[in-house]
Amino acid sequence: MSGQQQADVIVIGLGPGGEHVAGRLAEAGLDVIGIEAELVGGECPYWGCIPSKMMIRAGNLLAETRRVPGMAGRSQVAPDWTPVAHRIRDEATDDWNDQGAVDRFTGKGGRFIRGRARLTGPRRVSVNGQGLTARRGVVIATGTRPTAPFVPGLAEVPYWTNRDAIAVREPPESLLVLGGGAIGLELAQVFARFGTAVTVVEALERLLPIEEPEAGGLIAPILEREGIEIRTGARAVGAEQDGPTFTLHLDGGEPLTAERLLVATGRRADLSVLGLDTVGLDPGARAIPTDGQLRAADGLWAIGDVTGHGAFTHVAMYEAEIAARDILGDPGPEADYRALPRVTFTDPEIGAVGLTEQQARDDGLNVRTGITQLPSSTRGWIHKAGNEGFIKLVADADRGVLVGATSAGPTGGEALYGLAVAIQAQVPLDRMRHMIFAYPTFHRAVEAALADLG
Repeated sequence: MSGQQQADVIVIGLGPGGEHVAGRLAEAGLDVIGIEAELVGGECPYWGCIPSKMMIRAGNLLAETRRVPGMAGRSQVAPDWTPVAHRIRDEATDDWNDQGAVDRFTGKGGRFIRGRARLTGPRRVSVNGQGLTARRGVVIATGTRPTAPFVPGLAEVPYWTNRDAIAVREPPESLLVLGGGAIGLELAQVFARFGTAVTVVEALERLLPIEEPEAGGLIAPILEREGIEIRTGARAVGAEQDGPTFTLHLDGGEPLTAERLLVATGRRADLSVLGLDTVGLDPGARAIPTDGQLRAADGLWAIGDVTGHGAFTHVAMYEAEIAARDILGDPGPEADYRALPRVTFTDPEIGAVGLTEQQARDDGLNVRTGITQLPSSTRGWIHKAGNEGFIKLVADADRGVLVGATSAGPTGGEALYGLAVAIQAQVPLDRMRHMIFAYPTFHRAVEAALADLG
């Protein structure tokens, strides 16, 4: 490219949300330039959602086979990582080649630039030393990167992030996982099921600390029964590598050692490199503030992780559609996050939507809760092996509607759907109590949780 290039819209970052908005606008006939520094499609298809769920599917198959004795005969399991690694390379990532995704975008009429872009002013962008101008505006969709806590020595050792764990050709003999959130626990359970000796270290007092306390209380003993050592309330105060061995020192003085160290302590957007100051925004902020149509400034939209509404593919896609509509001048509803869902794909799955009980109380609501244990439901009793789980409902008693829910169990993420609809549509609790719940299903346990609300 040479000279000053112009387009109707410039999209910086072609992860799930950026790719969607850029493709949608190109299909609508706009001249769109899409810019991506890494792989088109972003974290989700190459190092996140898709390959990790392939790993989880494989681990779940092993676990189900191990549940055969006592229910269906005898079984023997011989874990083999080779087909998992091949599937990730061949089916999910094309060996981390995004040419197909690039062709998909350019096939819709978009123009693609590989590079790291930054704003230089309203509707102006610089990439690879070249200036670009957008007639309608710019969309920022640059996502987040893994973050590591300050632990002396950690920055000097070659620890894994989720990307390294996904790309592994053979599981390690042993693994330390720093962080007991969703990513850490999903990967910990997978590797343990393939024979890795795993220890999870979480600084807070329970696993899955952003979820209901019952969620961490459910998953911890299950992981321990699978051979995973759990250390909660344990703060790492030092990290080192000696040859093939990583060591984490805990604040109690105890050292933990393993062949590999995975740091899974969250993700953060780096806004300092985007030139936000040139459009009057704070480059030191944690997120880009947006209005209901995802506008961040005149001629500037932000979508996905950078908005701070949750580092989830489904949030990025949701916001991408709203921003695309707004850019095209099509009227539509504003973004509504009251029923934002999330799923931790451990076994059992832990799905949650809306507010936790504590968040609802912090918001000053008159809170009522109802809970039921999945094994006490008919389907849970039938399921037997691997039936652990619960349904917890959080209601605003004054309005008589749900504001949050957790669905944990063998199909926790799938059973979450009806609860999300109820929160989004503000379905009255009395109306929910008069629904017909299919028998015998896992989601029928919602009826018992409603009864427990009183």
